[in-house]
Amino acid sequence: MSRYQFIAKQRTEYPLRRLCAVLKVSTSGFYSWLKRSPSRRTQANHRLSVRIRAIHAASRQTYGMLRVQAELRAQGQRVGKHRIARLMRQMGLQAKGRRRFKTTTRRAETHRRVANRLAGDFTATQPNEKWLSDITYIATHEGWLYLAGIQDVFSRRIVGWAMSDRPTKTLVCDAWKLAVGRYGAPRLHHSDQGSQYTSDDYLRLLENDHVTLSMSDVGRCYDNAMQESFWGTLKTECADRPFPTRAAARKAIFEYIEVWYNRQRRHSALGYLSPAEFEQLACP
Repeated sequence: MSRYQFIAKQRTEYPLRRLCAVLKVSTSGFYSWLKRSPSRRTQANHRLSVRIRAIHAASRQTYGMLRVQAELRAQGQRVGKHRIARLMRQMGLQAKGRRRFKTTTRRAETHRRVANRLAGDFTATQPNEKWLSDITYIATHEGWLYLAGIQDVFSRRIVGWAMSDRPTKTLVCDAWKLAVGRYGAPRLHHSDQGSQYTSDDYLRLLENDHVTLSMSDVGRCYDNAMQESFWGTLKTECADRPFPTRAAARKAIFEYIEVWYNRQRRHSALGYLSPAEFEQLACP
């Protein structure tokens, strides 16, 4: 920051003549500096800063430098990552950090054993090849709101979801029915061994749709790491503090999944495309 820039920033707090005297510049020199137009680079940085701030705000203050760069590229402007990082730092913009959270499903005491056929292979060559399911909880001032989600491994799209005041088998059944009603059934479905996913009602739905079952080994949350990662993203970007009501949480989560995450949010594993964009390019 130059002496003139410092004076311009502090002149509302201190007398101009005193600032100029302390910094050993003339008031006429300061006024001449004010009249000079900024350089082309300064003007370009200002315009770019406006766009970066708008992108960061539209991302719910969640985008870091790489996602901002990808969004600018999609808008037709190629900018180096170091320049973006510098401007974001100057504006105090940064991505939200993640918090750790606990699992919510409880293993059923007695249930049919299902092998872990996914075996940590989070790759797919087409939609509906592998789906991942899990339950998480959202804090509200009225109590917990439970959210069941189903993710397609191919594009990371959340294909089905449901919310309830209690983590019941009906919750996961509703999420499944929504997903299958929209996209058809997958070849393989993976979940943990929670009582909701080992219930007769849920297993009957999957068997009726001729789906191959896969379940995590006991105590191995990393067997479903991709879905756990999505919960971390959602809680960081959408539910980082308790909602006032369950109704408010339902509205925010619906908008996050259907409007933001599936259609707009750029995913690093997808080449900084959104799930919808990735599917359109891969399956035109």
